[in-house]
Amino acid sequence: MKVYIKNKLWSLGGGSSALDENKNPLYQVKGRVFSITHVKYVCDLAGKRLFKVRNKWFNWFIHKAYIYDGDKNKIATVKDKWFNVNQEYFVVGYKDEIKIQGKFFGLSTQILKNGEVIGTIRRQITFINDAFELEASEEDIPFLIALVIAVDNITDKKHKK
Repeated sequence: MKVYIKNKLWSLGGGSSALDENKNPLYQVKGRVFSITHVKYVCDLAGKRLFKVRNKWFNWFIHKAYIYDGDKNKIATVKDKWFNVNQEYFVVGYKDEIKIQGKFFGLSTQILKNGEVIGTIRRQITFINDAFELEASEEDIPFLIALVIAVDNITDKKHKK
């Protein structure tokens, strides 16, 4: 299944849209208006919160974002490395070992779960805002959308956007 995640150009809280191949909405990504940690919520179309994503408030050398489930339990920490030449990201504390391999702002990145590819992120070339194509199995899509938002938050924070 392919999902297109596109940051909204005019959004007070930094929301995004998550659309299927036919441009029909699948999920909503809502941002909080005044948030130092760039809090964003991945919601279903009825508005139910599935995941909360937020950056660590203060980072020294390793940048982190946290993913919470709909019940406000922290389920994963997404982080990079201190010297991150390959722009790899690691998911810590999740039930499976997950790694994002490849340059996130390159054209293609793979998501590995326990060493096997479960998804591919392709950056869409736009000059105004960030847009990504996520290809994965349907049952993994909501969590992987939260993962893409977390890594996008980290890269925005690193580049002071």
